Amino acid sequence: MKHVAVLMGGWSAERPVSLNSGKGCADALEARGYRVTCVDVDRDIASTLARLKPDVAFNALHGRGGEDGAIQGVLEVLRIPYTHSGVLASALAMQKDLAKTVLAAAGIPVAPGRVVDRREAALRHALEPPYVLKPVDEGSSFGVVIVKQGRAHPPQEVGRADWPYGDRLLAEHFVDGKELTCAVMGDRVFDIIEIQPVSEAFYGYDAKYAKGGSVHVLPAKIKPKIYHEVQELTLRAHRALGCRGVSRADFRLDESQGESGELVCLEVNTQPGMTETSLVPDMAAYAGLSFGELVEWMVEDASCNR
Repeated sequence: MKHVAVLMGGWSAERPVSLNSGKGCADALEARGYRVTCVDVDRDIASTLARLKPDVAFNALHGRGGEDGAIQGVLEVLRIPYTHSGVLASALAMQKDLAKTVLAAAGIPVAPGRVVDRREAALRHALEPPYVLKPVDEGSSFGVVIVKQGRAHPPQEVGRADWPYGDRLLAEHFVDGKELTCAVMGDRVFDIIEIQPVSEAFYGYDAKYAKGGSVHVLPAKIKPKIYHEVQELTLRAHRALGCRGVSRADFRLDESQGESGELVCLEVNTQPGMTETSLVPDMAAYAGLSFGELVEWMVEDASCNR
């Protein structure tokens, strides 16, 4: 019986989401016949894993420490096979500014923008409105600020002394329109979801994780040519960043901009959420894979040197 350590929790802003993801994955793996140990990751994780000696580490961490190459490096040193992407791809995808450079070089459309210091962004507009400010290395929409058309003053919240999301922000041109997402499992591309937030103006934290916070339209109702393009770009992004296992790419589509619209890739998630409201489990189910089959595939795909 294979022993799987499900790594969850951690110390990032996404800790509650990770605990939820981890519990769901652990329950599913136990139901599939694995011996499972749930590990709430702390700064002594190397000692904990050395003592447990699992056959596989299922990485259900999100955000800093779990999605940025740090835990992947620990697992490589300990020679414990693990799920999802390796050290370099994880670190690269987490740094949104660097990831955009790689994606653009691979021919994947990205929104124009620049990196600014948060204090500068609070003093003067980083770009001509409308634009978006986001921390360069956070997930789950933490710290995202949308500056709407016609706003006279720059956002003051990013200049606060208690701002918790780092000093470097990515300012990007705001692309209005549909929120699309697509995932890769190995070399298999899933169908596309259009995300429709119920009460928020954009796909923020509550829309992502609260029950009923968003509607997942699957398959997305977009033109067949654009549908195929999003799937092709998702696989290309996965490969360009060097991702492994399962990853998810997020897009914006403004259909008012010409025949093909304006399509941009917002980011690639190397540790997609695995909660009951998450997107990848929905896509897998539409492709005929149960949640248990999805997490089992991830465990059997685990390795070092990813």
